[in-house]
Amino acid sequence: MDRNSASRTGTPGAPFPLVVALLGLTFVTGVIDAVSYLGLGHVFTANMTGNVVFLGFALGGTPDLSFGRSLVALCAFGSGSVAGGRLTNEWQRTPGGHLLIAMYAEIFLLCLAAGAALGAGREMSSARPYLVIVLTALAMGLRNAVVRRLAVPDLTTTVLTLTITGLAADSRLAGGAAPRSGRRMLSILTMCGGALVGTVLLRPLGMWLPLVLAALVVAGLAAYLYLSERSAKT
Repeated sequence: MDRNSASRTGTPGAPFPLVVALLGLTFVTGVIDAVSYLGLGHVFTANMTGNVVFLGFALGGTPDLSFGRSLVALCAFGSGSVAGGRLTNEWQRTPGGHLLIAMYAEIFLLCLAAGAALGAGREMSSARPYLVIVLTALAMGLRNAVVRRLAVPDLTTTVLTLTITGLAADSRLAGGAAPRSGRRMLSILTMCGGALVGTVLLRPLGMWLPLVLAALVVAGLAAYLYLSERSAKT
């Protein structure tokens, strides 16, 4: 088998531990976007569609939107995606193995972001908010590149537009067979739940607390996926 064949092959029938990990990462995306949008001045570090739109709004003179922060987030996300692409293109691993590497990097970057957020407090005029943007967007870009290559249907972990479209367009109301409707609903609910938890935790102590929670959730998911991978080999 050529070393890239495992990376190029989608995994529509993904194993249960991989599905659980991807759903958990979808929850983390909600937390991260709550932190970035509410704590970093109306910028997304996971949802890049929002940043592209914000760039247009900012260029049009809309107040309270930062062209610089949206641009920094896009560039950092793109850099993370390049790293994720190199990871999946140049090394042969199982889908779970690729995702684990991305998760280890995400834990590290989120911990650094939490430290930067703790140092920044609620001060938005310093350079530290930009550091939080860069670190979280790098983590999301790297993960997104790996998840894209895994190609598990309806579990992109960062974008829900096609998931919501599929849920409606394939529903019995639309004359479809409603495939994977449970997975689609779970994906939507987990991201909404992450955004809710991120918002609630952001209010009392600032950005560092939801970032620490996000890192802990990813660490727990990584441990679960690692043990599942090991047991599958024995």
